[in-house]
Amino acid sequence: MPSETPEKKPARTTTRRRTPAYVKATRGVKNWREASEWLAWRDIEDIECITPDQAGVARGKMMPSKKFTSNTSLALPSAVFMATISGSYPEDGHGFSYPEDDGDLKLMPDLSTLSEVPWESDPTAQVICDLVNKDGQAVEFTPRNVLKRVMAAYSKKGLKAVVAPEIEFYLVKKNPDPDYPLTPPVGRSGRAIGGGQGYSIAGVNEFDELIDDIYHFSESQGLEIDTLIHEEGAAQLEINLRHGDPIELADQVFLFKRTIREAALKHDMYATFMAKPIQGQPGSAMHIHQSIIDKKTGRNIFSNPDGTESEAFRFFIGGMQKHVPASLVMFAPYVNSYRRLTPAASAPVNVKWGYDNRTTAFRVPRSDPAARRVENRIPSSDANPYLALAASLACGLIGMNNRIEPDAPASTTVNDSLIELPRGLIEATILFEHDKDLIAMLGESFAITYAAIKRAEFETFMEVISPWEREFLLLNV
Repeated sequence: MPSETPEKKPARTTTRRRTPAYVKATRGVKNWREASEWLAWRDIEDIECITPDQAGVARGKMMPSKKFTSNTSLALPSAVFMATISGSYPEDGHGFSYPEDDGDLKLMPDLSTLSEVPWESDPTAQVICDLVNKDGQAVEFTPRNVLKRVMAAYSKKGLKAVVAPEIEFYLVKKNPDPDYPLTPPVGRSGRAIGGGQGYSIAGVNEFDELIDDIYHFSESQGLEIDTLIHEEGAAQLEINLRHGDPIELADQVFLFKRTIREAALKHDMYATFMAKPIQGQPGSAMHIHQSIIDKKTGRNIFSNPDGTESEAFRFFIGGMQKHVPASLVMFAPYVNSYRRLTPAASAPVNVKWGYDNRTTAFRVPRSDPAARRVENRIPSSDANPYLALAASLACGLIGMNNRIEPDAPASTTVNDSLIELPRGLIEATILFEHDKDLIAMLGESFAITYAAIKRAEFETFMEVISPWEREFLLLNV
């Protein structure tokens, strides 16, 4: 007799595909398949393909994300990387000649930099691109490739650089008329911010909501802030980044500048990275901490096995002392930059070095042997991070290659009267043009192009008549 108990059917099993980790990652993928999934998971509509020009300004193209992943070829005119900060172009001369065809340079997306653009209203992503010629060879005179060239020189010797930038900037009231001086913004207290707020927590708290947006925007892009402080200037802040690979850190500084400007605009103010934006206030720097490791062992080559200072450490400093004056045009790239570099200021005008001595150009912070490093205190925050890192590390590598001994460390104040750096943009440019070792390290086509741009910018500035000239010369000479 058949059983009246109904036969149980096997339970239906449903398999849910787990979202891959690379799709959830805030920054970077390995290949185009992963990029397509990453964009789709976020419903990204548009993507900005960007690259830094000689000033560190983001240039590029925007397109729908579906077109981006369909193997579309992207290009920019070569002239983009020969333009001055004001948008003009250098005259031929001093080895530079403007290309008659103004041919295209191909944009090659670096998918490891893929991230969201969190301040856009529509879902948008961004990716940093390199530039190559028609034959696929890297374009020597573009900033990201200049830094890659220096990193390749380290790699050939079995070495790898580690850096940690510190970026200072000012918050200022919106000022659409450049004829008027910049002024500090009003904080949450309702009062304009004054100076003398170094390391003040209350000073930071004046801009709580803006800083929260900076943190939020940074986290959304996979950018990691180590610390944030209020500096000495009125509404002057500093962001310190975690140490790491120079190209990755240059990318982060490049993106941080965009991020901080956008966060400030959201709160109806400007963020500026000018080296000296406000008369009577301190300038803004981009200090660079540097150490070198052996790629095989991971050991910091600035220290011997017994913990003492190595020859490489001394030679690195020696190279910086000898070649940084010729590199200054990349650390202080504009006329305004030299208003920061003055005697008796916290910004050095010397090439001395010392232990925990902030009046020197090259400070060696107190640390254990494994963390021994050299801080370059000369660069200003208006510098292109790719070029500043390339120049600083190039000087150190030249020193190690040529076994350049440094002088004795300074233990007293050395920034009161000693001037060992060029005092202006044109002097710095001329010095740069005559340093053969530095040009060989950075690439001749870059050196010629960059020097031509700086000469043109200087001549443009010289066409401007300043208020000082009208005030003191108009009726007195």
